[in-house]
Amino acid sequence: MKTPKQLHAICAGLAFTALSMSTSAEVVSVATGAQGSLAFTSGQAVAKVLNDNGITARTQPLVGYLPLIDSGEVDFGFSNGVEAGYAFTGTGNYDRKHPNMRLVGVMFPLSTGIMAPCDLGLKTIADVKAKSRDLKIAAEYKSSTIIPYYIAGGLASGGLTYEDFQQVPVASFVDGIKALGDGLVDLALVSLNNGAGKKAAVKLKDRGGLCYVSLNGDTDGNAAFKKFLPAGVLKPFKQNEKINGLAGSGATLMQIPWVMMTNANVSDDLVYKTVKSVAENKDALVKSLGLFRGANKDTMAPANDMPYHPGALKYYKDAGITVAK
Repeated sequence: MKTPKQLHAICAGLAFTALSMSTSAEVVSVATGAQGSLAFTSGQAVAKVLNDNGITARTQPLVGYLPLIDSGEVDFGFSNGVEAGYAFTGTGNYDRKHPNMRLVGVMFPLSTGIMAPCDLGLKTIADVKAKSRDLKIAAEYKSSTIIPYYIAGGLASGGLTYEDFQQVPVASFVDGIKALGDGLVDLALVSLNNGAGKKAAVKLKDRGGLCYVSLNGDTDGNAAFKKFLPAGVLKPFKQNEKINGLAGSGATLMQIPWVMMTNANVSDDLVYKTVKSVAENKDALVKSLGLFRGANKDTMAPANDMPYHPGALKYYKDAGITVAK
């Protein structure tokens, strides 16, 4: 029989072991945005892969969480590459710098463009320029302040600005699409295969649905576009009867990287393992979110104003992946 003194020693030892285990099993926080958002769905997919690969990850549905990544209150989060650059430098839709943020890598590309009712005949940005004074465009986007930069970049490719149009304020990205479907505006930003965009096209079926405006991807047009969307590219898409907006003809649209970010003080080892888990488990990610079909580990590290975390750079070097500058 154990004496009380011996039992006390055993309990103390068990408690110390439990404490050691709890401190070594670090829980990583992944900010995901509001439920139903792209940040939420992509964050859930990445967190599952991390947990399946030995990293204890817990998602946190937060809104406006980039400053929390900068302060270290959250370990990882997601954004489009343009906003990431703006947040780091304190430009664009950010009025202060967030110098402690670091890139992990690109998850997949996002394709989007400016849409108009097909019966307006606005096939190119040059067509839009010819009629701009008579056109109403969705503006302000107070709850999604990056959207006007997307639209301004697309307009700039054709030598246009917001001031060339009749501006109609909308609250959010989805509200802009709804305004388009309701005939309140003639132009708004709509992502490729977006559900709200498909619904708006159905509402406008008597007007031929919705068509993408083809942007100007020549040297001058691209340079003007980059002033607003430095992390973006202009990419031609072929005609595709199965894709809303491209059924009648192809169009040059915007493509922006969807990126994962972290804090500079997160350990190199953790970031290395995180990048490795994402880069080498595409099939598992696709099962959770189809957009990961567009993921390509060989292009995970494009140029950006936000620098890459050293742990990410180490993985890219070991994997033979080029980091663009």
